[in-house]
Amino acid sequence: MADNATNTRANAVHDARGDLVVYRGPTSHRAEHDHATCAAIARSLAWIRGCRYAGEYAAGSSYSRPLYFVPTDTLVGVEHARTLGIASEAHLFGGVVPYPFVATKCISHPLVDDRATVPNGWSDAFGQRVSGAVLKGYAAFSTDDALRAGLRLFGQGPVRIKQALGIGGSGQAVVADLAALEQALADADPYELTCYGIALEQHLANVTTHSVGQVRLDDLLATYCGTQRLTRSNHGHMVYGGSDLFVARGGFDALLACNPPPSARRAVEQARVYDRAAFECFEGLLASRRNYDIAEGTDATGHVRSGVLEQSWRIGGASGAEVAALAAFRNDPSLASVRASCTEIYGAQVSPPAEATIYFQGVDKQAGPLTKYFQLSHDVHA
Repeated sequence: MADNATNTRANAVHDARGDLVVYRGPTSHRAEHDHATCAAIARSLAWIRGCRYAGEYAAGSSYSRPLYFVPTDTLVGVEHARTLGIASEAHLFGGVVPYPFVATKCISHPLVDDRATVPNGWSDAFGQRVSGAVLKGYAAFSTDDALRAGLRLFGQGPVRIKQALGIGGSGQAVVADLAALEQALADADPYELTCYGIALEQHLANVTTHSVGQVRLDDLLATYCGTQRLTRSNHGHMVYGGSDLFVARGGFDALLACNPPPSARRAVEQARVYDRAAFECFEGLLASRRNYDIAEGTDATGHVRSGVLEQSWRIGGASGAEVAALAAFRNDPSLASVRASCTEIYGAQVSPPAEATIYFQGVDKQAGPLTKYFQLSHDVHA
């Protein structure tokens, strides 16, 4: 009888929390290994929440319990999200943006001049508020605007051109003259440029990329800072290879109270400016998962510069480590901070450390052989 009562109580908790589903949008640009990673992370989130993992969301199906969503991409459209039952950040692990370009790196910079094409929903106020927290650059929604922006930036050295939908460093080029700029813009997808935009910013050398983020799951809130690593892909390109994070229970104040090193503190403060401005300037924006990449390097004159490159309000490269930290905080309410890392290694015959948890290992049809895993350490003594 006792076992039956225990099972009944457990089922009641599951029913109250509903089902957790992965949402793959109809226009998702993610690779198959990203979708597999999202599913693995979703299973972990379901365990932390104490709810059922119900697989991928099936449009048109009838669900008897409330749904908690884990989208593979940032959801575009406030009304679209509401039709799914997403009205607040309590309903998803990820984000909702009111317009397509808001989900991309193009919100990081202002338009080049008064003649520039202005997309629906654009906020001049956002660019003004984050000007001291980002690198010098411009967003453009037409080829002509991008050309004017590039020519203006050439006065400060080489220019990095970033396609709006590029992930993990893909879709980027560094140009130093007009011919290279014109070729890079010719290679850009016209529809993507018009709908999502393209970003042009000053190029830095000797770059360290800081990661600053915050994740919320029910009553759990964690905020982190750390750095990214690069690795060589199966195609010979240097791409995202993982992150090493220090994760504090609580918000930005809790993280800063842990006295991060000066460069990390600066990155956290820049990310915080960017974060606050985004949620105040773009009405309808929701996000329970927030990640900001901050570059620190030298410009063409040899001066050290730093600034937020882009935001991510969806499952990302660091999410394995983020969720591992959330699980640790759930398991031990007295735990104030942890160190977590995630690693991506290309190639066959990869042997992760014995203490690692693998969340993807296989052959992706685009990326080739790939292994992803995370590690967690409660030893946070500095």
